Parts: sequence; structure tokens; C-alpha cells
Amino acid sequence: MSTVASRLLVMSRSGADLALLLLSGFRTLVDGAMVELAARGYDDFRPTHEFAMRAILAGADSASDVGRRLSVSKQAAAKTVAVLVDRGYVSSDPDPSDARRNRLQVTARGLDVLREGEAVFDDLRARWEETLGAAELAHLEASLVKVVGGATVDPDAPGWVGQDVAAIEQ
Repeated sequence: MSTVASRLLVMSRSGADLALLLLSGFRTLVDGAMVELAARGYDDFRPTHEFAMRAILAGADSASDVGRRLSVSKQAAAKTVAVLVDRGYVSSDPDPSDARRNRLQVTARGLDVLREGEAVFDDLRARWEETLGAAELAHLEASLVKVVGGATVDPDAPGWVGQDVAAIEQ
């Protein structure tokens, strides 16, 4: 057993320890994904961008809507949207039914980076499986599903890109 693993077995089982372990696992995956996406040509993409783009795919068509869905201020959402538009991941076009506002849409480039991100996360999951073993990883995932219940990500929900985005691109 590694030193880290043995320390984890004897460390307190406080809620804070659990939260830090879960956060560390999340950060390990996200940081690895950002490094890999940069290597694939998306060095200007950040996790916040994905959350905003998924909100747009799920129906948020204005900065205010993005802010509400992400539980951030309209100003914070507007800054993120401006960056996404500037980098070509999102378009902001006049709303034909209301000239006072613009409607947001994820561009083909935006869909490409989301697809790449999903492929990267699949690769990272495979690495975790190599480290933990298939049964251990399946147990970890099943345990997390049991704990978070209905709060899990639903691949059938609007905004989930998955491997086939043809319907979104039409």
C-alpha cells in the first residue's frame, strides 16, 4: 500500500476530508483535460466556458439566462459570453422577434471543443480504470451515483453533447 493510501486510511473521516478528496479528484480530471485540450489546439478554453456553452445548448439564449442557469451574476455571465463570442465558440446574433436583444448559439467551433472535451474525459476515465481496475472504478461510480441520486448528469438532458452532435448542428 502506498504512503498516501495508508495516510488516507488513518486520517479522520470528516466531511471536510471527503469534500477535499472529491474536489481533488475533480481537479485532477479537469486539470488533465485542460492540458490535453491545449495540446489539441484549444489553449484558450476553460472549464467555465464549458458550463456556459452547455447552458446555451440547454436553452439559455442570453447572458442573463446563462447567469441564472449557472447561478452567477449577469455581469459575470456577460463577461464569459463575451470571451466565448470573441474566441469563436459562441455567436451572438440579433433576435428577430426583439431587436433590443441578441440570441446566443454555440458555433461549430464550440461544438468541436465540446466533442474534444468529451473524448479527453473518456481517455482520462480509462487512465483511472488502469490505475484502479475496472471493478474498483465501477464501484466508485456506483457509490457516487447512490450518494448524489437525482443530481447526476443526465446524458439525455438538453445541453449534453455526447458523441453525436448531428442533431444540434442542423
